[in-house]
Amino acid sequence: MSKVKAGNIEIGMFIMHNGSPHRVVKKKFVSPGKGSAFNRTKLQNIETGAILEFVFKSHDVIEEVEVESKQMQFLYKSADGAVFMEPRTFEQAEISDKVLGDAVNYLVPEIKVYVSFYEDRATAVSLPPKVEMVVAQADDAIAGDRSNAGTKPVTMETGLIVQVPLFIKQGEKLLIDTDSGSYVSRA
Repeated sequence: MSKVKAGNIEIGMFIMHNGSPHRVVKKKFVSPGKGSAFNRTKLQNIETGAILEFVFKSHDVIEEVEVESKQMQFLYKSADGAVFMEPRTFEQAEISDKVLGDAVNYLVPEIKVYVSFYEDRATAVSLPPKVEMVVAQADDAIAGDRSNAGTKPVTMETGLIVQVPLFIKQGEKLLIDTDSGSYVSRA
């Protein structure tokens, strides 16, 4: 473990807080006109999944937790998670839905993700910025329907519902932004 000034906290960083490892989910640096600067953070406990908010003063010293990150390929969904494989060693790991969170909506066949491990346990999954997905279900656009600014909801192959332009049809491949869950373009 290495020591880091709290002013250098970044999103995605793993730190030790109150004796247990946490992942920094959100951070906002605040520099008031009077007094010292601080970081307002949202931390997720790696072991329990609980999220808490905490304020670190910029001069506080915190411990950064060593986390191993491996590129892995999605194989298939299991009863309560998903199975991934490391392409070089063919080692497989099952990751629970609790750890996957919203990433489960973007797991298409053979997608490569980065999985973070702490003490040989999967703690987080990092998706690529954009994912190519197939439209599983799309209603035809109704002529003259402009109540929703020329968009319609479609269901992607994973069950994710995305607002897309009216010309998109079932079976088309689209690029979807994994941060916002929004339509980017046709693939």
